[in-house]
Amino acid sequence: MVATPTHSPHDTLVHSYLFLRRAIGAIGIGLPVVLVVGNLVLGDGLRASISGYYYSDVRDVMVGAMCAVGVFLLSYRGYEPIDNVVSNLAALGAVGVAIFPTAPAHPMGGDGLVSTLHLISSVVFFLSLAYFSLVLFRRSDDPTPTPAKIARNRVYLVCGVIMLACLALLATSVFLFDGALADLKPALWLESIAILAFGVSWLTKGEAILSDHQH
Repeated sequence: MVATPTHSPHDTLVHSYLFLRRAIGAIGIGLPVVLVVGNLVLGDGLRASISGYYYSDVRDVMVGAMCAVGVFLLSYRGYEPIDNVVSNLAALGAVGVAIFPTAPAHPMGGDGLVSTLHLISSVVFFLSLAYFSLVLFRRSDDPTPTPAKIARNRVYLVCGVIMLACLALLATSVFLFDGALADLKPALWLESIAILAFGVSWLTKGEAILSDHQH
C-alpha cells in the first residue's frame, strides 16, 4: 500500500492564496504587453495611454483584465484589517478604471465627469498597490526572515518606489509640460511601467519569484 499524501486545510488555503496572488501578478505583467502589441498587430497603432486603449479594438481585453483584477482583489484577505481595507480600495479602483473610461478625443456631455472618475479610480488603484508593496508585503512576524524573504522585500520596495515614481512623473508631464511631450506618449510608457511593477510585486508575493520552497 502506498500512502496517499494529504493536505491540511491550512496548506490548501496557503496554496489558494499563492495562486490568487500569482493570477493578479500575471494579469499585471501581461496587460500592457497584450494591449500595446495586440493593437499594433491589428494595425491600430499606439494610444496616448493605457486607458486610451478603451477606444481601440483591444478594449474588451483591458476592461476584462481590470474587472478580473478587481474581483481577485475583492476576494483577497490579509492577516490584519488594514490589508482588507487596502485590497477593497484597490478593487474599487480597478473596477472604476474599467467602467469609467478616460475622455475620448472629442468629449461631449458627461464625458468630463466620467473621465474625472476614471482619474480618481486610477490614482486610488495605484496608490493602494504601492502601499501593498511598500508596507503590507514587507511585513513579517518572523524575527529572523529567510534570505528569500529578505530578497522579496527588496523587490517589493523597488516595485513600490517605481509605481510612486511613475505617478509623480505622470503628474509632472501633465501639469508642467502639458502637451509638449505628447508625441513621446509619456502616459503610455509610465503607466505600462507602473503596471509591470505591480505585476512583478504580486508574482513575488505569490512566490513565483524568490520562493522559500525552490528546489
